[in-house]
Amino acid sequence: MTAHDSSKHKQKGQTHHDHADHDHAGHDHAGHSHAPAVSNNNERVVLLGLLLTASFMVIEVIGGVMSGSLALIADAGHMLTDALALGLAWTGFRLGRRAPDGRRTFGYLRLEVVAGFVNALALMLLVAWIAYEAVLRLLEPSPVLAGPMMIVAVAGLIINIVVFFILSRGDKDHINIKGAMLHVLGDLLGSVAAIVAAIVIWLTGWTPIDPILSVLLSALVLRSGWALLKSSLNILMEGVPGNVVIDEVRGALSAIPGVKAVSHVHVWSITSGRPAATLELALAGGADPAGTTAAVKDVLADKYGIGHATVEIDWAKTAGTGALPAADD
Repeated sequence: MTAHDSSKHKQKGQTHHDHADHDHAGHDHAGHSHAPAVSNNNERVVLLGLLLTASFMVIEVIGGVMSGSLALIADAGHMLTDALALGLAWTGFRLGRRAPDGRRTFGYLRLEVVAGFVNALALMLLVAWIAYEAVLRLLEPSPVLAGPMMIVAVAGLIINIVVFFILSRGDKDHINIKGAMLHVLGDLLGSVAAIVAAIVIWLTGWTPIDPILSVLLSALVLRSGWALLKSSLNILMEGVPGNVVIDEVRGALSAIPGVKAVSHVHVWSITSGRPAATLELALAGGADPAGTTAAVKDVLADKYGIGHATVEIDWAKTAGTGALPAADD
């Protein structure tokens, strides 16, 4: 709704923002909230994953330098971004639990999305660095010690499996848990690539396999990172959630008895899994404002997972239909 629309309604003294019908305690609509439960469990699994990842990252850097393996060094760099991703996710969860205040009426939930966006950018930069290093290694092959490379790669595979399992115990639909799992999955594949490269070098002495597998791994990671980048950017740009089509929402609400017209429909996400909406209704003749508004919110919650909706009645378009303003108007 534009500022002009708002001022027009206020001049008539008939603005109906309907907060009485949808206070914050009522946004869940009697139990059908569709937002993922972001609990202390998310913090615990992310923190544990962070400690394991950061600890092994140091070991992998040492092993990569000692063995001369680009695959290990690249994987260590990936584990560094994992550690940053997990650290940002944990910080986002901690700050996200802060209560809303006068300056941030939705609290700090959007910080989780910012963390996811930063994670995705870090992943892109890592892929670019791996590709650059791989080209240099292909142009000037370097010796690789297969033995130390194999030991570190196997240990890294085990650690990544453990961390992935730990993160899977959290809320997998949350953008930061999902982003962290994508990072760890990329690391897990990196460990597999390093193991394959170590076996090939050990059996044949063909060192170009190390940078080649690193590039192939980067392509897989790039695809996942791009999806995460688009998802987080869409939330930051207050884009419409993927399961919502505005025209379909307008049509579904217009079909509700008592609704004459639906306008100024805006749908966005506060954070991952927390969609919100605002819209205006024109009521049909004899419609009950409170009952019609409640029916609209129920459809938004049940069909589209929108548990936070602000519905304003456009009394100018409703005038003459016989619908009566709510008592507090």
